Amino acid sequence: MKHTQLKDNHGRIINYVRLAVTDRCNLRCFYCMPEEGIQFLDRKDIMSYEEMYRLLNVLKSMGVDKIRITGGEPFVRKDIMPFLQKIKHDVMPRSFSITSNATLLHHHMEEIPKLFDALNISLDSLDPNRFHEITRRDDFRQVRDNISALIASGLNVKINAVVMDGKNIDDIIPFVEWTRNENIEVRFIEEMPFNGTRNADDISNWDYKQILGHIRTEFTELEALPYISSSTSMMYQVKGFKGKVGIIPAFSRTFCGTCNRIRITAKGELRTCLYSNKGFDLLGPMRSGISDDELRILIRDVVQKKEKNGFEAAKDRNGYIPIYESMTTIGG
Repeated sequence: MKHTQLKDNHGRIINYVRLAVTDRCNLRCFYCMPEEGIQFLDRKDIMSYEEMYRLLNVLKSMGVDKIRITGGEPFVRKDIMPFLQKIKHDVMPRSFSITSNATLLHHHMEEIPKLFDALNISLDSLDPNRFHEITRRDDFRQVRDNISALIASGLNVKINAVVMDGKNIDDIIPFVEWTRNENIEVRFIEEMPFNGTRNADDISNWDYKQILGHIRTEFTELEALPYISSSTSMMYQVKGFKGKVGIIPAFSRTFCGTCNRIRITAKGELRTCLYSNKGFDLLGPMRSGISDDELRILIRDVVQKKEKNGFEAAKDRNGYIPIYESMTTIGG
């Protein structure tokens, strides 16, 4: 049976889901979670692979054909590869990608390029000491080796770097320089207040305008590329360079008007906006025995309450009150 395309209450087509397969991570990046970590979910409270598979098939029937797997760190979950292969070959999304910190990719390097259209890697510094300060772990060399292997495989590799005043500003120019001879995308992300303890007043003042201005002090031939509708990133390229540079105004939220995405957390909550504190439980109803048709109705009802933008979503928090939630629980 053919079902109508999923749309929100603002007329936007929703065709992209970010599915978190775990809330666990083997790094402790300070902007994502406290040094001591967070209280991770019990195994029984996390969606099983079978439940995730069912949910993705229901969403596919509603026109959602772009899937990104997130975490936590997806590759820390046991038996992740058979699940990913099942999505690729059975759900058959138009676009299939994953976000990873690249620490464990060497265990699956043969399979990964066959599975994904793109792989986003969270890497905030090209300096081993700064990497350790940010992640509180000593995995820099393994990460760089894995990235080199991915690039050599021909996979579309995107590097996501959160820009943080006093932490990694000195990495901005080297990151751009990296695109000179490598066909990769390096994307700079405005810092967001999601580490489980901090509030919005604590974050960096490096917004997308300041990041762009800083890059242009060194690379005067940086040219803007055409904007792709629903993209979160403003893309650029230094004339003559192989790779590209992007800036994601994650805190400024200038891209919300064309939002086409929803998030599913590891515990089966549907999130319609990253900045909202509302999570709509899908796992409970699924485990209580609702049919696929009933699940579709529930999803449509939730999407019809989708916020217009991240600023409207933040109003539920009375403006910029503390956001005591870790990105690893939301699904990066």
